[in-house]
Amino acid sequence: MKIRIFKESDTAAVSALWQEVFPYDPPHSAAAVAINQKLECQPELFFVGEIDGQVIGTMLCGYDGHRGWLYLLAIDPAHRRKKLATELLRHAEHELMARGCTKINLQTRTANAAAIGFYHAMGYELEELVSMGKRFAHAVTTS
Repeated sequence: MKIRIFKESDTAAVSALWQEVFPYDPPHSAAAVAINQKLECQPELFFVGEIDGQVIGTMLCGYDGHRGWLYLLAIDPAHRRKKLATELLRHAEHELMARGCTKINLQTRTANAAAIGFYHAMGYELEELVSMGKRFAHAVTTS
C-alpha cells in the first residue's frame, strides 16, 4: 500500500469508503463536511492508502501543539486483515511525533469492539476520562 496526502480528486472514493465503513455516522460527520473541514485545517495530516491507484484506506489526524488526535481510520472491508490499518496508524503516529507530539488521543464508539481491540493491540489504553462535547446551533450541513 502506498500512503500519501489526500488530493481533492480522492473525494468521491473517500466518500464512498466512509459511507461503507461508517454508515451510521451523524450528518455533521458526513464526508462532504469532514473533507472540506480537514482541507481548511492541516490538510497535510489527511492520509489515504492506495493499492494500484485505488483508495482503500484513510487516516485523518490533527495536532494542536499539545496533543495529537486520530480520526476516521477506515479500511475497505475487502482489504481488511492485511495489516493496512496498522500501516496507516503507524504512518500517522510518525507524522505526529515528527511535529513534536508526545501523546495521541482518540475516541471511538463504545459499541465498536473491533476498533477498541485494534487500538488496544496497537498500544492504546483506556483512560479514566469523560468525553464531553457541545454542538453549535449553526452546525454545518452537507449541502
